[in-house]
Amino acid sequence: MIVGFYKEIKKKESRVILTPIEVAQLTARGHKVLLGSNAGVDSGFKDEDYIEVGAEIRETMQEIYDECDFIVKVKEFETREYNLFKEGQILFSCIHPAGDPKQVDALLDKKVIAFTAEDTHINGSPNSEVAGKLGALMGVFNLLTINGGCGKLVCGATGSPSINALVIGAGIVGKGATEILSSLGANLILMDVDIDLLRQCHEIYPKNVRTVLSNEHTIKNLIPSIDLVVNCVKWPKHRKDHLITRKMLKSMQNGSVIVDISADIGGAIETYRPTTHDNPTYIEEGVIHYGVDNIPGIVPKTISTAYAASVLPHILSIANHGIVEACKKNGYLRRSLTTYKGVLTHKETALIQNRDWKTPEEVLELSDVKNLDNVPDAVTYDV
Repeated sequence: MIVGFYKEIKKKESRVILTPIEVAQLTARGHKVLLGSNAGVDSGFKDEDYIEVGAEIRETMQEIYDECDFIVKVKEFETREYNLFKEGQILFSCIHPAGDPKQVDALLDKKVIAFTAEDTHINGSPNSEVAGKLGALMGVFNLLTINGGCGKLVCGATGSPSINALVIGAGIVGKGATEILSSLGANLILMDVDIDLLRQCHEIYPKNVRTVLSNEHTIKNLIPSIDLVVNCVKWPKHRKDHLITRKMLKSMQNGSVIVDISADIGGAIETYRPTTHDNPTYIEEGVIHYGVDNIPGIVPKTISTAYAASVLPHILSIANHGIVEACKKNGYLRRSLTTYKGVLTHKETALIQNRDWKTPEEVLELSDVKNLDNVPDAVTYDV
């Protein structure tokens, strides 16, 4: 199979989907790998590094699409990429389809076979861990008066207390944020709806971390005393309520900070809107909001190595065995199938966008296969 990737085109996105280590494994198995010039340079990998392990360089994105059976990349596809898709071509990326109807239209119209990478992870993506850690650091940074913050130091000082921080969600993202903020000395409350998960966190984190069951009433009572909120909850897109409302912001002191790592418009934070690394913050009701939706993109040398290793098994499986066998072998890959030759196969997208769909098992003719590798739904609600 001919596998291709190119330099990410999203603004301030510097990660690369495959490092020379992963490319070497693909070429060793007889696959041809093409990459756009300087695709990995921002992550510390020169074209020469890829050539040494058998890859070939192409100068344009157009050439990659024209020559490759299988396109892999980090971030979602942008409008200028849509016309490059070829019917039957395999695409693997963090598509985030449920929130992007136009991108879904393009995938369906072009009849490609698309996988949304964020649904393929068994134990969560390395991107999530890094987003949590970086989000916490960005929150601490924006509390400084040079950034418009209230002027509090995360760890306090002799005679002056540490900040009060609230981390909502104790998954991989929330644990990353908690690790950073607790080690810096914040007085931290970690919230989740899963009491067993909170019990585990209570046992592993230091005494400056308290665990509390998450609900809107509790947050409303806590929020006036909180200096930094880090939201790590992926809010179901069909819900119209919020964990933190605009009204709640009025009770927070001016210069407090909210970091929404989950980056959901109309999500857990009512006042969230997406921002960029060039212009990362805005102020609502006196509260600084940090809303960058690709936080890990600014540490490509750290995250590319971890992320590439995490997705390689799926990429190798598709290249080695083809779509049907790869999806048959791995339920996490199968559940990430988003479109298949003009048919929508992604449950969350169908529910949110009110579209017709078929299961991956139906389109791949796997419904009657015995002992299929079954895994939890990527979405756990209906509308």
